[in-house]
Amino acid sequence: MTLTVECPTCKAPVSWDTNFPDRPFCSPRCRLIDLGAWAAEEHVINGTDDQEDELFSEDFPKQ
Repeated sequence: MTLTVECPTCKAPVSWDTNFPDRPFCSPRCRLIDLGAWAAEEHVINGTDDQEDELFSEDFPKQ
């Protein structure tokens, strides 16, 4: 039995198998549309500035 999911961009059905190498997207076009949305910051992962500072605090010189 093959899993079927919706393309995140156009909502077309996508079989989760080797017939759809761009899965979860239905096509290279939908994959690039999604990539462009991330690049344009239309999609974001929520967080705070404090979390980023903590993550990279070891990179800062000691004062």
